[in-house]
Amino acid sequence: MAPHPATRRATLADLGLTPRAGANPAIIGITADSRAVQPGFLFAALPGSRLHGATFAATAIEQGANAILTDSAGARLLPPGPVSVVVVEDAREAFARAASLWFGAQPARMVAVTGTNGKTSVATFTRQIWEALDHPAINIGTTGVEGAWTAPSAHTTPDAFTLHAMLAAAAEAGVTHGAMEASSHGLDQRRMDGVRLCAAGFTNLTQDHLDYHHTMEAYLEAKAALFTRLLPDDAVAVVNLNGAHGSDIVELCLDRGLPTMTIGHGQGADLRLLSQRYDATGQDLRFSWQGQPYMTRLNLVGGFQAENVALAAGLAIASGDDPQAVFATLPKLTGVRGRMQLAATRTNGAAVYVDYAHTPDAIETALKALRPHVMGRIIIVFGAGGDRDTTKRPLMGAAAAAHADVLFVTDDNPRGEDPATIRAAIMAACPDATEVGDRAEAILRGVDALQPGDALLIAGKGHETGQTIAGQVYPFDDVEQASVAVAALDGVI
Repeated sequence: MAPHPATRRATLADLGLTPRAGANPAIIGITADSRAVQPGFLFAALPGSRLHGATFAATAIEQGANAILTDSAGARLLPPGPVSVVVVEDAREAFARAASLWFGAQPARMVAVTGTNGKTSVATFTRQIWEALDHPAINIGTTGVEGAWTAPSAHTTPDAFTLHAMLAAAAEAGVTHGAMEASSHGLDQRRMDGVRLCAAGFTNLTQDHLDYHHTMEAYLEAKAALFTRLLPDDAVAVVNLNGAHGSDIVELCLDRGLPTMTIGHGQGADLRLLSQRYDATGQDLRFSWQGQPYMTRLNLVGGFQAENVALAAGLAIASGDDPQAVFATLPKLTGVRGRMQLAATRTNGAAVYVDYAHTPDAIETALKALRPHVMGRIIIVFGAGGDRDTTKRPLMGAAAAAHADVLFVTDDNPRGEDPATIRAAIMAACPDATEVGDRAEAILRGVDALQPGDALLIAGKGHETGQTIAGQVYPFDDVEQASVAVAALDGVI
């Protein structure tokens, strides 16, 4: 991540900020963390879920801050002092845009994708397409920063300071193209403001994060902000018409006059998916672009992957690449870590897949997509996260019961909740499932149940390498556990 260079200086005006008293001091650093303040810094006192950042303004001033950025609520909490104060209506937005101006550089071609499911796959496929076309590229999201420049990331959409530091460091490393995931939390908290986008994509919207947004209407509004607020007037919106609420996003884009590209199975789609033929290792896809038919091979399991690939192709085209060149790269795409990933295969031929599906719709989509590739039964091992939307738990159980043949209900990330309570909420909708609290044991039993022609889907944690229980994170990797279980049962170890 790009640090504050010792020689970097800017005035408040350079950062798009106007202080109340008219002073325009020189700034040598910016931060929203009072503990990181050094003499000459701008401290952004932002509203929080529990405390307002202005509560820590005295500490920031003691450590040498010479300017404070806050909103009207924060201004009322500020101690008297000689520092310049900037009061704005939306302090988060102002800080993000200031961070963009502070760090300056970004990859020349930036795109973003939002939706409940598919963001990581679309962002990763977009990066892979660009790489196949010889563009130095990255994707930013749930799996960190991957590609020509790498870095870990604690959030799907990093905080504004971290994000703009990442973009500047990537650009300085020669990265020209970037695809990022836009989470509803990140959009609602203005983390992406200041990112210069040339295109944005929408996958779908189904129930998730209601613990934060409370209603589906508010959840949709947060996602839609990518198109109604952040996307420039000359940028392109790429929308999956098959995804839930895709038509709503198109309508919002048309109301704004945004250039819009659609993908989907229907006749009106610009990139139309015509037919798919499945086999054990992937699928053949027939599609059309502006009425012209094409055939391609996708070495990806799951019918929904065709929609993710089509959206990624649309983003690459919208960012300036030739459609024919983009389509030529599609057979080279490889699966995303923890997204319908083939984790292991038993000696009897039965396959074990790991997928991040952790919502009712995602479980249904994953199981239905796996079905055409499987001649025998589908077994699923799954749970639900603690301290999150509780209403989706029985819905997840119902989705699994409707589309899998054998069910094992286990722990996901219980976090601060009683794991048995979470499992009971799921089991209420699938009473015939087998309850196994220990996730490693559940995976072992799922693998043990595999017969020739069967497949096992381990759902919920995907790429994650830890399990959060009672505030502690314990090492746990579904792919690794699947491999260990197969090796043990088949006598390899």
